[in-house]
Amino acid sequence: MYSYDFRLTGYPFRLYSGKDALDRLPDEVERNRARRAFIVCGRTVSRKTPLIAHLRQLLGERLAGVFDEIDKDTARSSIMRAVEAARAVQADLVIGVGAGSVIQGARIVTILLAEKRPVEQLVTQYPEHGPAVSPKLLEPKLPIVNVLTAPTTAQNRAGSRMKDDATARGMEFFDPKTRPVAIFWDADALLTAPPQLIRTGAATIWCRAAMNLGGENDNPLVEGDRLQAYRLAAGALPRIGSGADAGPRFELCAATLLQNREADDGGDQFARHWAMRVSYAFSTALISVFPQVGQGEGYSALLGAVLRRVGGRDPEAMVRIARGLGLDSVAPAEAPHRIAEKMEEGFRALGMPTRLSQLGIAREGLPQVLENSLRNFNADPRRDFLRERDMLGALLDSAW
Repeated sequence: MYSYDFRLTGYPFRLYSGKDALDRLPDEVERNRARRAFIVCGRTVSRKTPLIAHLRQLLGERLAGVFDEIDKDTARSSIMRAVEAARAVQADLVIGVGAGSVIQGARIVTILLAEKRPVEQLVTQYPEHGPAVSPKLLEPKLPIVNVLTAPTTAQNRAGSRMKDDATARGMEFFDPKTRPVAIFWDADALLTAPPQLIRTGAATIWCRAAMNLGGENDNPLVEGDRLQAYRLAAGALPRIGSGADAGPRFELCAATLLQNREADDGGDQFARHWAMRVSYAFSTALISVFPQVGQGEGYSALLGAVLRRVGGRDPEAMVRIARGLGLDSVAPAEAPHRIAEKMEEGFRALGMPTRLSQLGIAREGLPQVLENSLRNFNADPRRDFLRERDMLGALLDSAW
């Protein structure tokens, strides 16, 4: 049954996709009347691939500078250095070149360049009692152009997260004015990402797409977004091993764009069932506490245990997911276990772990993972997890 009561919103951006798509980058910079573009990226793409050199050649005098030390965790220290570098060259447009961490970092750079308040007053607040609160960030922001080197839902979102170096906790920002004016899916840029990064990203995208099949009372547009996102992700998954074929990477970029479009089309960014919420919060906290772990590996190591423990809280969602995965005629009580088996089978086919003990991490760090998971706006804006602390702790232990 569809819901016909919804609101759709749209945010303007231009998408350039295909071979030599980046040849249009100078036109996009000119369209935004920028004269001092500033690139934000990581060391690998800057120092081990020809991509940044190519962008220098394309932009010429319009490129004011490059900061290439955004790290995997979008650490606060690296972001603050990027802000100072952008301010020093009087940047008037920011180009994020990379995947999730860098794209989020570019957004935070524009926020901190514009806002005058201390950082702690700009991030989402978590009162001891009551829902989380995201402060309104009212200052105008520099335009952002995103050049993807790997598929990521970060490509056109308004939320961003950086890691506090001292506490390892995530600091969350939300500002619709940091959505990009343009996105580039360029074949050569996408092929710069190493297979390991593509594998962890593909696993994340496929996992979220599968879990989002459990959404209920979707309007017709959201259902279309979710079904096609899953089809694209599942179809690309067996083909990601080729380092010369950009096709699966383009398809995963399209899947992530559709996952984001769900919210714009009147749905939720994440299906609001317990298995999706808990697995997202845990995996995000896990990669913050253990930087060597990718988010895809976080999902693969946790999802089975999460489904078996809390999937039964949303029986109708579990039946819908089972049906979407081709598991027909599954009784509601059996659905979480059958889905867990199906997902773990897919993760193993990718050579990914299905237990936390297979990640090479210290079990003593799990209490910190639990604490960090209790502060995640996307997964738990109403702070329901606080009441479930003991259950969530036991769940983490069972995933070991």
